[in-house]
Amino acid sequence: MSYSPPSPSNSHTIPNATRHAEMAPYYRSVTAASSLPLDQALLDSMEAANKADLEKLDKRLEEAEKTEGESDIADALQAQANFFTRIGEKEKAVEAQKKALEKTAGMGSRIDIVLTLVRIGFFFGDFDMILSELAQAEELIEQGGDWDRRNRFKVYRGLHLLSIRQFKRGGELLLDALSTFTATELLSYNDFVTFTIISNVLTLTRVDLKRKLIEASDISQVLPEVPVLADLMKNLYDSHYDKFFVALATLEQTLLIPSRLLHPHTRFYVREMRILAYSQLLESYRSLTLDSLARSFGVSVDFVDNELSRFIASGRLHCTIDKVHGVVETNRPPLKAAQYETVIRQGDILLNAVQRLSKVLY
Repeated sequence: MSYSPPSPSNSHTIPNATRHAEMAPYYRSVTAASSLPLDQALLDSMEAANKADLEKLDKRLEEAEKTEGESDIADALQAQANFFTRIGEKEKAVEAQKKALEKTAGMGSRIDIVLTLVRIGFFFGDFDMILSELAQAEELIEQGGDWDRRNRFKVYRGLHLLSIRQFKRGGELLLDALSTFTATELLSYNDFVTFTIISNVLTLTRVDLKRKLIEASDISQVLPEVPVLADLMKNLYDSHYDKFFVALATLEQTLLIPSRLLHPHTRFYVREMRILAYSQLLESYRSLTLDSLARSFGVSVDFVDNELSRFIASGRLHCTIDKVHGVVETNRPPLKAAQYETVIRQGDILLNAVQRLSKVLY
């Protein structure tokens, strides 16, 4: 499966990254697939360095096969696989990692190799590969994964779920790994907390939002470095919807759009967060004017009228707009109405059973 090069917003950083890791094959493929100019001198120097490193690794493997045992051969194969992974040569990296996996005996090391394959899938945007390797990692972990690798696997699985727009389940896994995060080979702790907040602020109840995110010490220590996330959570919880809209717009431009993982879901996420805020406000009133609603969100009456109309028509908001009087009237959602009727019906059944029981006893 072909991979997508980094987004244009990050393209100017590619030369520094490739030079540091001597990623000649990746650099060649990225420049061929983008408008980034090819620095032939840089490519030649990296290819020369790659050739020298590979010769040393081939020699090490040859010696291990002649004079060493299976564990030394496995180590030499792993070193070769890690080399191809580092320079970004996908096909050879995958082939070498799988060959090393066949020769590796320890369960922990086998899990680490499969998680490396997952990371290769993430790097190249190969979602079929991510899915298949996650399944293999889960199988190995069930056979004998230790505590650390089980927790790291939650982060891998959580990020994959976010990448396919499963924010609720993905957020749950990330939140569960918050206090035990060790998957620094996949992403930094600050990035991990960022993904944890972004996914969970959309799906948690208001009570859990405060308890699990706003008041969590693991979260609060990172917030000074990403103040937009603090603004997003606090203003949603405190019902400062005008400031919440500003924070959401800032989040969209600074964190969602530049993110390779979340960029495809930016419009969906922003829309769902707006619906969440509108729903939270409307739950507190039976009716309110369009003017007061617009002031609450810091937008024009026309804007809120058009947006509410769209969400009402799609069944996402349960209210009606009286354009004559400029009033928004809430109504009971069908699901809540059904739940209410169920409670009443079950209550009647319970009362009838109690009455029958009282007749028997007395």
